[in-house]
Amino acid sequence: MSRTFTAYVEYDPETKLYVGTVPGLPGGHSQGDTLDELQRNLKEVIGLILEERESEGEQVEVEPFVGIQQITVDR
Repeated sequence: MSRTFTAYVEYDPETKLYVGTVPGLPGGHSQGDTLDELQRNLKEVIGLILEERESEGEQVEVEPFVGIQQITVDR
């Protein structure tokens, strides 16, 4: 069974890594040198979380991700 999760991605200029977080999924975050590596790492993390929680008999429900807004502030 396939499931789709939404991740938001940021670039950390200090570490030069892409950082991804899956909102609503505790522990659902990872990082990578490239966007492709980040996606692979997030897939692995999400898979491990699902496997662990399902083995404990937990239902894994993630609230739908609403979105990101850009806010402009005049200063």
